[in-house]
Amino acid sequence: MLAALALAQFICSFAGSNMNVMINDISEDLDTTVQGVQVAITAFLLVMAALMIPGGRLTDRYGRKRCFLTGLIVYAIGALLSAAAPGLGVLILGNSFLEGIGTALLIPPVYILTTLLYPDVTSRARAFGVVMALGGIGAAAGPLIGGLITTAVSWRAAFVFQALVIAVIILLSRRIDDPLPPDPTRSFDTAGAVLSAVGLVLVVMGILATDDNVWLMIALLGLGALVLGWFFRSARAKEASGQEPLLSPSLFRNRASNLGLVTQNIQWLLLMGTSFTVAAYLQVVRGYDAIQTGVVFTAATSGLLASSLSAERLARRYAQRALIMSGFVVSIAGIAILIVLARSFSSAWAFAPGLVLIGLGLGVMLTPSVNVVQSSFPEEQQGEISGLSRSVSNLGSSFGTAIAGTILVAGLSKGAYAAAMITLAALGLIGLTASALLPRASNDARP
Repeated sequence: MLAALALAQFICSFAGSNMNVMINDISEDLDTTVQGVQVAITAFLLVMAALMIPGGRLTDRYGRKRCFLTGLIVYAIGALLSAAAPGLGVLILGNSFLEGIGTALLIPPVYILTTLLYPDVTSRARAFGVVMALGGIGAAAGPLIGGLITTAVSWRAAFVFQALVIAVIILLSRRIDDPLPPDPTRSFDTAGAVLSAVGLVLVVMGILATDDNVWLMIALLGLGALVLGWFFRSARAKEASGQEPLLSPSLFRNRASNLGLVTQNIQWLLLMGTSFTVAAYLQVVRGYDAIQTGVVFTAATSGLLASSLSAERLARRYAQRALIMSGFVVSIAGIAILIVLARSFSSAWAFAPGLVLIGLGLGVMLTPSVNVVQSSFPEEQQGEISGLSRSVSNLGSSFGTAIAGTILVAGLSKGAYAAAMITLAALGLIGLTASALLPRASNDARP
C-alpha cells in the first residue's frame, strides 16, 4: 500500500520538474518560447494548488480510494494527450489541466491514508519519510530522468513514461483498504470551491504578469486578494449558520499548523524555484542539452534521498521544530553557494555543492513539516487539512516557478540568475523565521 502511495507522490512531483530540462526541445518542436513552456509548467502547478482543497473534501464524500483511482485515470489520459500534442495549447490541456486535475484528486488521499494507517508519530514519520522521499526524488530527479528520456528518445516519451508509472500504481493500489467509509450525505461547497480556485489563479497570474505589465500585476493580485477574502467570509458565514463550508475557518486557529503550512509552502517554493532557475540558466545561457542538465541535478537528488530516508531515525532523536529550522539553514547556505560558485567557475560541477546542500536541507524538513500539520487535527478533519496542506505546498511550487521564471525571462544574460536565486534565499529566511516560531513542546515533538 505504501509503495502505491509513495509512487503516486513521486510521479506528480516528477511531472512538476521534468519539463525544466525540455525547455529548448519543446519550444523548438512546438514553435513556442521559453515563456510559453514556463506558462505550461506553472499552470500545471497552479491547477493542482487551486483544486487540492476541493479534492480533499471530495474524499470524505466519495471515499479516499475511489478518488485516488479516479485521479490516476484522469492523470494518465492527460499524460498521453501531452505526448501527442501538436502545439502548446494541447500540451497545456493535457499536462497543465488534465494532469493537474488528476493530481488534485489523487494526492489528498495519499496523505489522508498515510495519516490514518500510521497512528503514532514515529511510524507516521517513517511512512511520511518514504512518501516525501519519493516526492522529493521525483522533483529533484525529474530533470535527470526527463533529460535521459528526451535525449534517448524524445520529450514526448517522458509523458508516456508517466502513463506507464500510473499503470503500475493502479495495479499496486488493489491492496489499499480505505480505513473510513465514505459518507455520500456529506455536502460539498461548490461556490466555495469556485471562489478558492479563482482567487488562487488570479494571484499566480498576477505574479506571471510582473514582467509584462505592472498595472496588470497589481490589478490581478488585488482582485485575487478580494476573491480569497470573499471566500473566507463566505466560509465563516456558512459555518455560523450550521452549514459545512469547503474549508472550515477553525483550521486556521491552530498555531502549530499555521506555521507548519508556511514552512511547507516555502520548502516547495525553494525546491521548484531552484530547479527551474538552474535548469533554465544551464540550457539557455550555457547551452547545455537535456541530459547534461539532468546530470547536474543528481547532486540535489542524492542529498534529498540521503536525508529523506533518515526521517524515522531523525524523528526519534530530534524535535521536529529543530529539524525544520536546520533544513532551512542548510538550504539557504546551498543557495548562497550556488550563486558564488556559478559566478566564479564555468564548470558544471560548480553547481554540485550548492545543489547537494539544498537537497539535504529539503529532505530533512519536508517530512516533519507535513507531520506537524497532519498530526494537529483529528481523523474527521483529515480530508480538510490534507487538501489545505497539499494546496499550500503546490501553491508554493507555483510561486517558485512563477517568481523565479518571471525574473529569469526579464533578462537571462543580465544577472537575472543571481537575482532569482537571491530572491529565493530571502524567501527561505521567511521560512526559517516561521519554523523558529513553532511551539517547542507540542504534539509534533519527538516521541
